[in-house]
Amino acid sequence: TLGCNMKFGILNQEQYRLMTKAGFRFLLFGVESAQQDTLDRINKGIKVDDIVNGCKMAKKAGLDPHLTIMIGYPWETKEDAIKTIELAKNLFRHGYADTLQATIVIPYPGTPLFDECKEKQLLVTKDWNHYDMGHAVMRSHISDNDIRELTKKLYDVFFTPEYVFRK
Repeated sequence: TLGCNMKFGILNQEQYRLMTKAGFRFLLFGVESAQQDTLDRINKGIKVDDIVNGCKMAKKAGLDPHLTIMIGYPWETKEDAIKTIELAKNLFRHGYADTLQATIVIPYPGTPLFDECKEKQLLVTKDWNHYDMGHAVMRSHISDNDIRELTKKLYDVFFTPEYVFRK
């Protein structure tokens, strides 16, 4: 059984079917956010609809989509983060995704986000021990406590009775 990282919007239904035939099962998709502005800003090169369609096609082909979602972009509001959680809920409710990983956004050195945070003085620490996707290290419109709570709330999205029943 094979698994791989996958980008939304690059395969069609037949190509997902061929992946299944070749022995693939686990696909890790970087959702990141349900905000089109955020997807554009981080250069994902996808539309929000690509997320839904990609999960739907992968699942139809017999693959097991795993989603990675991030909370705490400095330009997003709490309402934006909740919209991302709602997208994840919708994907799991319809059975289009199997598992997820929720993390706090980290601006790693050498990335455009890190440079933007330095330029706008958004970094709250340069203690690299906190750059672990479990600590908020930049200023945001969302409080640090809310970022942690929203990240934890994402795990409630998939671990439901429906999930247990499907498994």
